[in-house]
Amino acid sequence: MDETRGTAPGRPTAPAAARATPRTASPSTARAINDRLALQLLQNEGPLTAGELKTGTGLSRPTVADLVERLQAAGLIAVVGESGARRRGPNARLYGIVADRAHLAAVDLRTDSATIAVADLLGRVQAETAVPVGPDTDPAQAAANGVAALEKLLGAAGAARPHAVAVGAPGLVDPATGRFRGTEGVPAWHAALVTALGALPAAPVLLENEVNLAAIAEQRDGSARGRDTFVLLWLGHGTGAAVVLDGRLRRGASGGTGEIGFLPVPGTGGLPTAAGCDGGFHSLAGSAAVCELAAEYGIEAGDPGGSDPGAPPAEALVRAAVHAGEAGAAFLDALAARIALGVAAVCAVLDPGCVVLGGETGRAGGDALAERVADHLARMSPLHTEVRAGTVGGRAVLRGAVLAAMDAAQDDLFGPAG
Repeated sequence: MDETRGTAPGRPTAPAAARATPRTASPSTARAINDRLALQLLQNEGPLTAGELKTGTGLSRPTVADLVERLQAAGLIAVVGESGARRRGPNARLYGIVADRAHLAAVDLRTDSATIAVADLLGRVQAETAVPVGPDTDPAQAAANGVAALEKLLGAAGAARPHAVAVGAPGLVDPATGRFRGTEGVPAWHAALVTALGALPAAPVLLENEVNLAAIAEQRDGSARGRDTFVLLWLGHGTGAAVVLDGRLRRGASGGTGEIGFLPVPGTGGLPTAAGCDGGFHSLAGSAAVCELAAEYGIEAGDPGGSDPGAPPAEALVRAAVHAGEAGAAFLDALAARIALGVAAVCAVLDPGCVVLGGETGRAGGDALAERVADHLARMSPLHTEVRAGTVGGRAVLRGAVLAAMDAAQDDLFGPAG
C-alpha cells in the first residue's frame, strides 16, 4: 500500500478545504471540489439546511442549490427532516448523507481469531462478530469461515457486498504491493483470509499494520484528536510504533517505520539481530518483560483494584499496580523509566511533540503510567513532548480499520479528499 493509497488521518475540515480550492479549476473540477466540501461538512456536523451549507462552505446560494440537486440525484444525500427553528420551505429542509449508500467491512486479525465488523458509509458499526481460529485449523478453512461470517453480517445489514474492506494485522505490509512483506511469524491463515477477501466482487482490500490502524483511531476518536503530528507507541505482547507527520501516516520504504522493538537500548544485556528483536526495546517493554518486572516488585494480578481476570497477564498486572499502593507505584516508575528510553529515541529523531501510549500495557497504565513516562522523558530530552494515555481502548485496531474502509469508500463515491 503506497502513500497515496493508504489512509491519511487528519483530513482538512470544510473551511480549510474551501481555502484550498484553486481559482483556475475547470468547471468539472470545481464542481467535484464543491461537492466534496459539502459532503465533508455534512459528515462532520450532521444534517444541515441549504442555508447552513452556504454558510459553512462559503459558496453562493445558486452553487449550493446546484450541488444539492446533483448530490441528491447521485443518491449521496437526501432530505432527512426539517429545521424547527426556521419557517417551513425549501431552505428549512435538512440534508444528510445517505449512510446506507455503501457498506464497509473491517477486520482485526489476531493470532487465534478474527474480529469482523460491518459499518455504514459514516463508519457506524451495524454488526460485528468474532471468528475463533484454532492452532490446527487449516488456513483455507479459516479463510472460508471468515468470509462466511462477513457474508452473514452483510446480510443482516441488508447489503449485498462491501464497498471497501480494511484489514489490520501484525507484521510488515509492503508499501509497494499492499501485501504482507515476509510471512515469518505471521499465521498462514492471515494471508489466506486476506486473499479470500480480495476475491469478493468489487471490494478492494486495504491491508494495514495493526498499530497504524490504532493510530488512526486515536487521531480521529481518541487522545491524539486534533493533532496532525504524533507517535503512537504500542505496548502489548510486542512493541511497535505508528508515526503520523503533518497529517500523513508514514510507512517507510519497506513498511518498517515504527519497528521499535528492534531499537537498541541500554539495560537489555544484548543487541537485537535481523532475525529477532530480543536485546532491543522489546526486551524491556514487551509483555514478558513487564511480567518479569512485576514479579520483582511483588505485583500480582489478584491485587485489589478491579483487575480484569480475563485480561492478558501484563495488562492485568499493570492494571493491578495502579491500585496497589506504594509497591505498585514503584513498579510503575520502573516500567516508565524503561518505556521512556524508547520514547526519548523517537523524540530525538522525529520531535513529534506528542506520544500516545497504546496497546494493552499503555491502556492499563492510563494516566498514572503516562505521567511517569513524561517525567522520565523530561529528564532525558530537551524537547517538549506530551505523553498521553490512549483512550480508544482495546478496539482501537478494529475502529481504525472501520475508518480506513470508510475513507476508501468515500474517496470512491465522493471523489478524493484534499
